[in-house]
Amino acid sequence: MSAAIAKRDIRRSFGAAAAGYDSVAALQRRVGAELLVRFDVSPAAGAIADLGCGTGFLTGLLLGRAADRPVYALDIALPMLQAARAKWPAGVRYVCADAERLPLADAGLGQIYSNLALQWCADLPALFGDCRRVLAPGGQLAFATFGPGTLVELKAAWAEVDDYRHVNAFVSGAEIRDQLAAAGWHDGDIVSRTYSTEYAAVSDLMRELKGIGAHNLNADRKRGPTTRRQLRDMIAAYETLMPDARILASWEILFVRAFR
Repeated sequence: MSAAIAKRDIRRSFGAAAAGYDSVAALQRRVGAELLVRFDVSPAAGAIADLGCGTGFLTGLLLGRAADRPVYALDIALPMLQAARAKWPAGVRYVCADAERLPLADAGLGQIYSNLALQWCADLPALFGDCRRVLAPGGQLAFATFGPGTLVELKAAWAEVDDYRHVNAFVSGAEIRDQLAAAGWHDGDIVSRTYSTEYAAVSDLMRELKGIGAHNLNADRKRGPTTRRQLRDMIAAYETLMPDARILASWEILFVRAFR
């Protein structure tokens, strides 16, 4: 799949999810709030950007801490930006753009934040390089992204059904550290934390993944639709993996900070 097609699919998927996103994005809100607890906005001068802002939860938190500094909210999906603008019509500059191609001036920002969005970027070293370009010296990059321990239960359940990848592969903290260093970043902080969420049924987890716009980008994913039998077999395998009849899903979150 070409990069152009992947971007088109990402834009379409998250655009379609915008209207109902907030009803299923409890984890995203929880992680966004913790990101600012761990790496709060610096009192230093400079504009602040929220990359992959979605419907604007983190944007609103940043706006409250901006102290009259410019706040930029960027997202690849226009409906997401429109939903964010409806919440925060003033004080935010909205930009419909790809995070991997930032339409921002060199050294024009003081801080960049991103909450559970960078895992959809195909070329993290290039993205980290571009973030370094648009940050002023001493500027802060802080983000949360999914790690490889995310949805291990779902991966294991699908492995009982076929040999395809049904869950995206996420980079590790060690890989992110190497990619940051290759892009010229130093003295980074990376913290891993695993969240666990409980569902009434496996189907509720699947609906949540669809509702937040998550999609399978693996090159070796199954082509064509999943059959009812395959889905039924996966659900049965998932339920069998649960030790006490509860339906649990794990999400490894990597909290990362680096300085320009």
